[in-house]
Amino acid sequence: MKPLQPAIVLVGDSHADQLQHEFQRYAADYRVEFARGLGQAMSLVQSLLAQHVEIALFAVEFTQPDAPGLVTVDCLHAVSSVTKRALVYGAEEFRVHRETLREAQVEGRIEAGLGIPRGERDEEFHTAITELLSDWGWSSSKPVFEAVQLIAPSGNAEAGRLRDFLDRLGVPARSYSPETPVAQQLLADVEWPDGAPAYPVLTSPLTDTLVRPTIAELGRRFYAFDDFEDDEIFDLAIIGAGPAGLAAAVYGASEGLSTVVFDSEAIGGQAGTSSMIRNYLGFPRGISGMRLAQRARAQASRFGAKLYSARPVVGMELAAEAGGPHALRLEDRVVHARTLIVAAGVAYRRIGVEQIEKFVGLGVHYGAATSSARECEGKDVIVVGGGNSAGQAAVHLSRFARSVKIVIRRPDLSQTMSDYLIREIEINPRIGVKPCCEVVDAGGATRLEWVTLRDNRTGAELQKPCAGLFLLLGADPCCDWLPREIAQDTKGFVLTGRDVPRESWIGDCPPEPLGTTVPGIFAAGDIRAGSMKRVASASGEGAAAIPSVHDYLASLTPAAEGLEAPSA
Repeated sequence: MKPLQPAIVLVGDSHADQLQHEFQRYAADYRVEFARGLGQAMSLVQSLLAQHVEIALFAVEFTQPDAPGLVTVDCLHAVSSVTKRALVYGAEEFRVHRETLREAQVEGRIEAGLGIPRGERDEEFHTAITELLSDWGWSSSKPVFEAVQLIAPSGNAEAGRLRDFLDRLGVPARSYSPETPVAQQLLADVEWPDGAPAYPVLTSPLTDTLVRPTIAELGRRFYAFDDFEDDEIFDLAIIGAGPAGLAAAVYGASEGLSTVVFDSEAIGGQAGTSSMIRNYLGFPRGISGMRLAQRARAQASRFGAKLYSARPVVGMELAAEAGGPHALRLEDRVVHARTLIVAAGVAYRRIGVEQIEKFVGLGVHYGAATSSARECEGKDVIVVGGGNSAGQAAVHLSRFARSVKIVIRRPDLSQTMSDYLIREIEINPRIGVKPCCEVVDAGGATRLEWVTLRDNRTGAELQKPCAGLFLLLGADPCCDWLPREIAQDTKGFVLTGRDVPRESWIGDCPPEPLGTTVPGIFAAGDIRAGSMKRVASASGEGAAAIPSVHDYLASLTPAAEGLEAPSA
């Protein structure tokens, strides 16, 4: 049966005709509905939901006949929390209520504030609408096109990890239980390796049917570039494809360096798991970590960089002689490069509680696991951690879950989370904060059902129902494969610049700001000691490392052409 068209709900008054006219361009793909005022809008939305019609967007005029526009948005959002929200206004309303509109966006009450078009073909207005619809379609709705079908019984932990990996790669996927008609049809021709069904099973027009595939296998099948020769020596190899590694790939490849990038997981790194990054320069309405990563991947590949996901570097052998190529050991081969940028980032710290660890993939997740948010609809979930990633995860989960509790050991969030996120959390009725607490136990029959919280001030313990536990606990550097010649601090972060031990300085000169104790090897992003641990700063460091790479390569062959760092 053909799925019902999702709806766009317009709520207008004085600009009703113009609002309806502007949204006619979406009528082929969406059911465009109009209501005058809050009362009519609430009745319309409840009717649509009763018919199981998904609502993609509320576009609400600032002034309504029976309630302020912001109140109308809040009431509609309480009924349909996954719907995107745009508040539209006229010129006079913007002039008088500019501060109110700004506050509404800061507090997360709306995704966009947009001026009503005053001429034909206002593409800036429609760009904003299209971005909102696109974000809704990816994070809230079932994919229109299924590039992958993932078949597994409910609660299959391996399937959950594969789904999360595919989401981070930007591959539209849908899960099916084996007993459904769709799954039965897809499984009809599957040849089981041992003669008995084994799950998960992945089917796709893009690849062969895979039975119990690994993350590494998916990484080779999706978005893997052409392989390279065993004797090829790259100008630059980048370990890690988070913001730092991707920025280095874009600038290195665009400036003529033969560049290869390896990441142990999905392209995007830890930032790629963020449901919405709102404080990244140039994206006033925010951008998801997945979209940011995929845009950067496409940009780097356009300039000739080769990127590989799920290809971990497991060791490094330094050049045998000064200026020679270094060797990176992968699980299946060795790669040589004249210069290296270590941008492997950090991993969330394990909680270290055995009862919790056994539910990983069965309700317990390390990181935001945005693909799991849809499974939390109407349930109670807990986010552990006080950083920006934890705040972004909590806001995203609140669109689906009945309640979200942020558990932190500190008294409040002020020292670890950006102010804009704190304000958004404070105003969100579904999110609460449990300070001075930690999770000490968990249980359930076949998946997570409850957790035990301990108040560290009193020692009192409380058991709470919990369908999802999302652990975003600090950060451990991903560099246990580095040789000892590359100096690290006591926590394992890579030392660079003036932080490098003085015995490794050349004369009285420290390495360049991003240089390590080994000439020609640089570090950027979260793995670097003293880094800011923000997406923008990591991107800046990745780009800033490239002039140093050029300088080092030029020092090896001073007469070589094309190795001088470009002036712009």
